[in-house]
Amino acid sequence: MALETITALTYDDYALIPDDGRRHEIIDGEHYVNPAPNSKHQRVVVNLVMAMAAFVKRHGLGHVYVAPYDVVLSSGDVLQPDVLFITSQREALITDANLQGAPNLVIEILSPSTRKLDQTVKLRRYDRFGVDEYWIVDPESETVAIYRRDAMRLVSVDPGDPLISPLLPGFSLDVRDVFAE
Repeated sequence: MALETITALTYDDYALIPDDGRRHEIIDGEHYVNPAPNSKHQRVVVNLVMAMAAFVKRHGLGHVYVAPYDVVLSSGDVLQPDVLFITSQREALITDANLQGAPNLVIEILSPSTRKLDQTVKLRRYDRFGVDEYWIVDPESETVAIYRRDAMRLVSVDPGDPLISPLLPGFSLDVRDVFAE
């Protein structure tokens, strides 16, 4: 009886995936495919990006990116967060093609097809690779869960309202504005 060999995928394998309009990610060497986000998901992304990007630019804090944008955490971990922020101090990680390392802040907006992945697998990967803060935004319940790095790992914190982040001094965003039509 032969044993089945499973080969972990790498960034090189990922780069060969044809653009088919779906979102492809490699997490711990495993290929994940998700359909394009729905309208509510996209509205939340736009609300977050409009508020954050304007603030970040006005204060010269760094850069805000939106999916699709590759975040290469390792050769076997290529993720496309919905929204990410990288500080000016870490902008050397930004290449013409992608981000080579952990963003400071990652935001994932839940959808039916990604809910479990975002809340478990991605949380663990972002934790392992040193993301400072991870927001999980739920358009259905209109809530935001926030995980911040303590000395060693990402821990759940009370998100409060308005939403704030020590990574963005002076920034605040009312939760209702995240989900506004």
